[in-house]
Amino acid sequence: MARELRPLLPPEAFRTSPHRLALVAINAAILLLGWTMAAQLHHWPRPWLLAWLPLALVMGNSVFVLGLAGHDLMHGSFPRSRLLRRLAAMAAFSVSWMTPTLWQAVHNREHHGNTNALVDPDRSYLESQPGSWGKRLFQAIAPSSESNPLLLALGMTSAWPLHHFRTSCEVLLGNGARNGSGGAGASRFAPAAFQVSPAERRTIAAELLLLVGLHGLLIGWVGPGPVPLLLGYFLPLWLGYAMSMAYIYTNHMLSPLTEDNDPLVSSLSLRVPAWLDLLHFNFSHHSEHHVFPGLNSSYYPQVRELLLRRHPERFRLLGAGQAWRLLLSTPRFYRDAHTLTSLDGTVTASVPL
Repeated sequence: MARELRPLLPPEAFRTSPHRLALVAINAAILLLGWTMAAQLHHWPRPWLLAWLPLALVMGNSVFVLGLAGHDLMHGSFPRSRLLRRLAAMAAFSVSWMTPTLWQAVHNREHHGNTNALVDPDRSYLESQPGSWGKRLFQAIAPSSESNPLLLALGMTSAWPLHHFRTSCEVLLGNGARNGSGGAGASRFAPAAFQVSPAERRTIAAELLLLVGLHGLLIGWVGPGPVPLLLGYFLPLWLGYAMSMAYIYTNHMLSPLTEDNDPLVSSLSLRVPAWLDLLHFNFSHHSEHHVFPGLNSSYYPQVRELLLRRHPERFRLLGAGQAWRLLLSTPRFYRDAHTLTSLDGTVTASVPL
């Protein structure tokens, strides 16, 4: 697919994007300003606290945008120096509790190399997998025909850091070897087992300790009082994580399991308003991203046009509302490549796509 489409795109689409570093700085500045203001929230009259909510929403968007910038940086958008790229990604990912080395392993290497395959640690769980805490927690908070609205709302704010916690546990406590069943049986925490090298494992542990220290300093800066802590620290993070999951849940969960790593089979793209695409680096163009992971995201609309013209019968493109209706009308566990089922196996449905 990439070999077919690459000659049809301009050369600049494959060049690095230095403005990503500027976006990291701008959104980090927004958060620093917000947290400085949040430290004074305990002095605000109660009626004034409502005025904080739109500011928290802006901060939440910056949390999400920083995560997107870190995602693009780790795909090589800029700079060319591996060390500088890791440092910039560490700054971008820090508010999302993700480390660059873990992201490189679980997302770039495992997920992109085996998208929605049995060995993909980012796929949904299998019905046949043991009922681990990770699987039961996933069942409680992921969107499905069994979703409890309150738990789903809580899950939207927590699924993003819980994913990182789950994969960190897999690396630091499990680090299981793959087996003949695609690694699922060897996994203690994630849907599929994956391994990192001893050096990567040590780096991930060190980066996680650094994140704990950074967030401890942040909480100390905002203040331990309940109002600054809830509205100034947790609320912006929860909003940013919810924005992330609004996209991420649609990326692959409506697609079949596949071993072919075909982005037009394993991934879904969304139609969203143009202002959201502008604000969020065209993140709705997810199949396009899997065709060209390192592409300048400004050119994903051109890739979409090519896919619609050349592969209209295979390219999966849905409105965001339609995709979410499908998520909420189907169970979430794979019985086989094309069948979804509930945790207890009593509800089944064909994979929508």
